[in-house]
Amino acid sequence: MRTSPAKLLLVGALVLVFLVEGRTVLAFFGVEVTPTETVALGVVAFALLLGWAVWPGENGSA
Repeated sequence: MRTSPAKLLLVGALVLVFLVEGRTVLAFFGVEVTPTETVALGVVAFALLLGWAVWPGENGSA
């Protein structure tokens, strides 16, 4: 792994906060984002984050 599980958990929590608060900020500007779209974006964000975390680093270490 590129990072520790604790750091991965913290970054995952921050992604969740950005998704929820981003939806709120967009609502202030009249941009309607449904909960389903937010969940879909969250799944993609978490998949990319987890994929990055488990992908071997440049030096080839796992």
